Amino acid sequence: MNGSTATASDFLESIVHHWNGSDRVDVGLFPPSVYVSQFEKTLRGSSIKVGGQNIATKLEGAFTGEVSSRMLKDLGCQMVLVGHSERRINFQEDDETIAAKYHLACAADLTPILCVGETSDHRDAGSTIDVISEQIDAVKSLVGEHDLCAGVIAYEPVWAIGSGVAASPTQAQEVHSSIRDLLGPNGKQTQIIYGGSLNRDNAQALFAEQDIDGGLVGGASLHAEHFLEIIRLAEYA
Repeated sequence: MNGSTATASDFLESIVHHWNGSDRVDVGLFPPSVYVSQFEKTLRGSSIKVGGQNIATKLEGAFTGEVSSRMLKDLGCQMVLVGHSERRINFQEDDETIAAKYHLACAADLTPILCVGETSDHRDAGSTIDVISEQIDAVKSLVGEHDLCAGVIAYEPVWAIGSGVAASPTQAQEVHSSIRDLLGPNGKQTQIIYGGSLNRDNAQALFAEQDIDGGLVGGASLHAEHFLEIIRLAEYA
């Protein structure tokens, strides 16, 4: 929840002028919903996709303040975040709620980016994979393996988000590899990306790992120059 029309304009100008696209990397931007139209209009015709940060569990009705999957699609979005840790923690979204949102995203032809991850307590207890397995299975049981694997999985360790301390490449690779195993045979081609204090200083080492296919960039994406550096690191990983 950052920005204004002015800061969004400056950010988009920098991105458009310094990124010509590449067949080696996919780039998507997820602005607050009130700025989606501004992003979509500026980026229309480019290779950069626009996504929403969240969707409602209903398509329409008396749900003041909510934004539906159909609305995002109508605005030109191609993707949507589902189950971001801040939604899970700050808004108490449980696995059932997140699975419902994933299902609605697929039905609206939006590519869902399913965020999964563990807290520091979970990691200390050695239950990282158990927690992530529960998060993934909730979605899989509702939409099936095919639709689950057609989306994107973002591993974002809760203990790393906003801390400035990312998971080490080895730690992240271990979890990404386990996630790919959890997805089953169809998961070989699923993009599994890393989020959690990802920045231009640690991106290269993380992207070098076999099962890390990219990044879900948080705070570093507020600075166009930093974000562009991360994109270029992904391009040549």
